[in-house]
Amino acid sequence: MQKVLYITLFVFLSVVAHSSASSKDGCIGECASCHKLSIQESEELLKKTGGTVTSIKQAPISGLFELLMEKDGKKGVIYIDYAKKNFMQGFIVNFETLKKVSAHDKELPQPKLVTHADPGAIPVENAIIMGNPQGSKKMYVFTDPDCPYCRQLHVELKKLEKIAPDITINVLPYPLPTHPEAFDKSRAILTFKNRSMLDKAFDGAALPAVGTKDGIKALNEIMNYARRNGISVTPSIVLSDGTVLSGYRSAEELKNMLDGTK
Repeated sequence: MQKVLYITLFVFLSVVAHSSASSKDGCIGECASCHKLSIQESEELLKKTGGTVTSIKQAPISGLFELLMEKDGKKGVIYIDYAKKNFMQGFIVNFETLKKVSAHDKELPQPKLVTHADPGAIPVENAIIMGNPQGSKKMYVFTDPDCPYCRQLHVELKKLEKIAPDITINVLPYPLPTHPEAFDKSRAILTFKNRSMLDKAFDGAALPAVGTKDGIKALNEIMNYARRNGISVTPSIVLSDGTVLSGYRSAEELKNMLDGTK
């Protein structure tokens, strides 16, 4: 996965660099005023792909057209450079939010958020424990060390330990493909499997290097469970009754929810 992301990034930067250097006279004003691409022209360029172009907009990054395409009943976007020599698949990520951005956000299908999962099948033996290991109430947190909302949640989990001493918090690293460094960070957390390593990861501190196979088995078990149960967002919290909460929650809100579960 990491290798694919690095290759995609390399191709993407190469395309943008080529596009911005394609005009000898330089550009003045809005790029869209002199760079045009019609649906008919785009379909001729992409005829080997077999897809149908339904919309063309300027991409969130200059130098690229963003095309909404349909193929086999599915929708997606691709990018064509202004020179009309190359196209690429993939996604653009905003630096501040670390979320995907697209000129066709409203037209693209939105992922469905899961509301229930099987807590009994969670590979809890791979979890890092916060709170009371013998607590009568339990929660399971699927979290990515490079996700900004997960970092905010980690602060709240530390507060939750103090205000709810009867809760066991099982933390399960779940790196998303949009955060290429999170995979190795998650392996390190699972290899050392201690609270100190977990806190360092969410504080942004450097983690010790691990071997190429270290933590792989445990991480695969966590990721396979998440995928089978439709968990695709971080942070995601599974309560003991199977309720799934997607996104950030405050310590107080979590305590109230846990107090209401059996």
